[in-house]
Amino acid sequence: MRAVVFEGGQATVGEVDNPQPGQRQLLVEVRAAGLNGADLAQAKGGYAPPPGAPATGGLEMAGEVVAAGEGCQRFSAGDRVMAVVQGGGQAELCVVDEPLAMSVPESLDWESAGGFPEVFATAHDALFTQAGLAMGERVCIHGAAGGVGVAAVQLAAAAGAEVTATVRNPDSRRAVAELGANAIDPADFVDAGPFDVILELVGAPNWPANLKALATEGRIMVIGVGAGAEVSLNLALLMVKRVRLFASTLRPRSLDQRAAVARGVEQHVLPLVESGRLHVPIARTFPLAEAAEAYEYFATPGKLGKVVLVP
Repeated sequence: MRAVVFEGGQATVGEVDNPQPGQRQLLVEVRAAGLNGADLAQAKGGYAPPPGAPATGGLEMAGEVVAAGEGCQRFSAGDRVMAVVQGGGQAELCVVDEPLAMSVPESLDWESAGGFPEVFATAHDALFTQAGLAMGERVCIHGAAGGVGVAAVQLAAAAGAEVTATVRNPDSRRAVAELGANAIDPADFVDAGPFDVILELVGAPNWPANLKALATEGRIMVIGVGAGAEVSLNLALLMVKRVRLFASTLRPRSLDQRAAVARGVEQHVLPLVESGRLHVPIARTFPLAEAAEAYEYFATPGKLGKVVLVP
């Protein structure tokens, strides 16, 4: 089959062996697969997949089940599913552990479904499971024009939070504002505070200003450091404000932990999708054969929403 492979720091399409489903695994014909920052980092050699994970690209996908391995109980051939996987989603076929699979709502087309799982699972886990965002709280979401940022803005607004979103590209601010946020230049976020929760998707440039913008007993959740990972912190200010600092990744977690994230999405997020309150903005789609061009486009700043590969 064809799949995205990484050679010399670049993404390309190569021929690899067809995967085979094992115990409690589904074999899925991929209809769409989103690109994410981790894919770009892996292509450049800066993010090795977890032990045992496919070396081919793709952390999220959607498609039709073509075969179910022994022990599968929820899904069978013909079912529409989507999932966050540890690799291999950007291919013609993908093996998915059944506990990670979610049904694709009828309201989602394939392109939207392919760009949904990773960003909404990451945003929901970070905002609510980890940082405990509650109705009426004030949240600042940095890097809000990206895939996770767009998901986080919608989820926070749907939960009744007061949302401020930093967006570097002025042309994207109106679209982010329409999702339910006060979209501002990153240089202005301290004056827009104080915030109960700050979701950090950018990294070093927002520090130490994050601490200044945080309310007493506020929480900072770090899930992105693409603009830099090293910062200098005033520990005394952390103490005075009684700050709680969280940081997390999704990909290296155990199967049970990742399955728990999927169940949270099914319970709390998919009903909002089905009611039309959430959607997946698509920046652009590319055929799988043009994966190299898709990765190049993904790396360019200024776009809004997901980049998705289709057959």
